[in-house]
Amino acid sequence: MMGFSWKLFYLIGILFWGFSQRWRTVESNGGSFSCGYPAIYNFGDSNSDTGGISAVMFEILSPNGETFFGHPAGRACDGRLIIDFIAENLKLPYLSAYLDSVGTNFWHGANFATGGSSIRPPGYSPFNLWVQISQFIQFKARTTSLYNQLTLNRRNPLTISNLPRPAEFSQALYTFDIGQNDLAHGFQYTTVKQVLASIPDIIGQLPQVIHTLYNEGARFFWVHNTGPIGCLPVSVLYEMSKPWNLDKNGCVRLQNEVAMEFNRQLKDMISQLRAQLPFARFTYVDVYSAKYTLVSDAKNLGFVEAVNFCCGNCTKKGMANGTVYGNPCNHPSKHISWDGIHYSQAANMWVAERILNGSFSDPPLSIQSACHNQTTIL
Repeated sequence: MMGFSWKLFYLIGILFWGFSQRWRTVESNGGSFSCGYPAIYNFGDSNSDTGGISAVMFEILSPNGETFFGHPAGRACDGRLIIDFIAENLKLPYLSAYLDSVGTNFWHGANFATGGSSIRPPGYSPFNLWVQISQFIQFKARTTSLYNQLTLNRRNPLTISNLPRPAEFSQALYTFDIGQNDLAHGFQYTTVKQVLASIPDIIGQLPQVIHTLYNEGARFFWVHNTGPIGCLPVSVLYEMSKPWNLDKNGCVRLQNEVAMEFNRQLKDMISQLRAQLPFARFTYVDVYSAKYTLVSDAKNLGFVEAVNFCCGNCTKKGMANGTVYGNPCNHPSKHISWDGIHYSQAANMWVAERILNGSFSDPPLSIQSACHNQTTIL
């Protein structure tokens, strides 16, 4: 009789979980069901850092943030990043940086990305991906404990309103945009051949990262591949005197080839994780192709040539030979590159509009529907 009771409770639990997952979804205007993610937890580098590195190492100053926020907002950009457009698309607030102690709200997620971060050390930042994962584990444990304590004692509801709901960690979207600095650091301090040889070890870190998050309850993963690093003005300018190293769009050919090999191995790894974790949902997002399309067709899309950036040395103003450095261009929205390394808000918006609808995703689902299907496109 006891065995039967346990089996009955087990079946009821499974049915309740299934219904709760269905109730969690909401119907979109198109008639399909949206995943209704209650939160986003992001891991990455300066491409998605919303204030981490600015809070703990060096302040990101004006004119960063001028286009949208009207003041510096912890982002190496004149405005919003792709992660901000992801939040807007999912109707969630912009993510507070985990490392920022002022004015933060973690009810709808947290951002562990920091400028300069890489998947593995060494790199430009001490906050590599494993450090970010450790921060998340501590964040989850401490906020869960505090939330339960405050709820039990019926403490100040305003305090609770800044905390994530423990049950929502398994319903949240976990986003990744990291790897560019692993390649950039390699190009700067080693050879192209050595960078290529390092890729299996770099990618090899990710399965353990994903399994660690899975064991913490994560189920929905949105993974960006790395962009065309050879198209960044900072890369191109070093090769301008060697035009044979550039492709037809003025990008550094070898660097982009390395990035594409990185992405090929990343996609293979995602396929393996799908087999290992059948109850998780993985979306591989081809940011490389979206960004390269933008660079290739810059003029037709209303931008200046991709090699031209808006603001050189944006965090420090100075004068040399009568030229003032640090002042931004008059029309940031006409530039793909904000500062030679990071994309402008206009470019981020263009890329976000194309990746969030599933056009560059595997499987080809919008971000709002990415929790539903595990099918892989071969």
